[in-house]
Amino acid sequence: MDFLRPADWREALAAKAEHPDAVPIAGGTDVMVELNFDHRRPERLLDLTRIGELGEWESGGRTVRLGAGVPYTHIIERLHTELPALALASRTVGSPQIRNRGTVGGNLGAASPAGDAHPALLAAGAEVEVASVRGTRMIPVEEFYTGVKRNALAPDELIRAVHIERADGPQQFSKVGTRNAMVIAVCAFALALHPRTRTVRTGIGSAAPTPVRARAAEDFLNAALADGAFWDSGETIPPAVAREFAQLCADACDPIDDVRGSAAYRRHAVTVMARRTLGWTWQAYREGEGRAAACA
Repeated sequence: MDFLRPADWREALAAKAEHPDAVPIAGGTDVMVELNFDHRRPERLLDLTRIGELGEWESGGRTVRLGAGVPYTHIIERLHTELPALALASRTVGSPQIRNRGTVGGNLGAASPAGDAHPALLAAGAEVEVASVRGTRMIPVEEFYTGVKRNALAPDELIRAVHIERADGPQQFSKVGTRNAMVIAVCAFALALHPRTRTVRTGIGSAAPTPVRARAAEDFLNAALADGAFWDSGETIPPAVAREFAQLCADACDPIDDVRGSAAYRRHAVTVMARRTLGWTWQAYREGEGRAAACA
């Protein structure tokens, strides 16, 4: 196995162009597991740990530009205000050692349906910045996932950063697993209120071949909140509306039976998580979080 170790981003892109089969490695929390269990044996590894810019972030305007190599620990400690759902999701990733090494870029590259970052990225409204020697392009995160552990990257492309809208309202993340830590999600759910645009966005993980948004549920709730003037009044959302929203979220899933849970259980869990996260986020909104943006 060849080990390629570029010194900067330009060298990394050149190496990837010359060796499209090279597997990028930064934190190594996914790649090394596959290597150790002999599930994968690439001819080349492309080590990105020397590229400092991948570990940097910029927080200005309405978006955060998160370098692909920023570890989960930094998101938890330094970006929890700007990216609350992603920070909550990051807290559920593995152990402290894994959170110190693992990255959102790695999560995207692996494209596992159970990746903890995916629901929060979908709910927040993220774009993935990818690059090659041919140039740079932006991919909306919902278009990035193309199948089970497959993504929209061309063979010569690398993930450079993720652009995520700064929270202008309450966000939540919920995950079901067999224990609180060091566990792959049975299913996960994220919800973000966007008072500035008076919309909601969802993200569901480990309940379909790819992470998905519950678009019909979003459309239903957006209409219900607008028709009832809830953004202005801050009144409690009727239980019937919350139940229908939760059911539509479950309907967006296409789960399987596996060793971690049945398809029926996953649908039920998504229903419960959707209803609960809606209650939590709307209560935070009623208490003033994001109300100014909705009234601006």
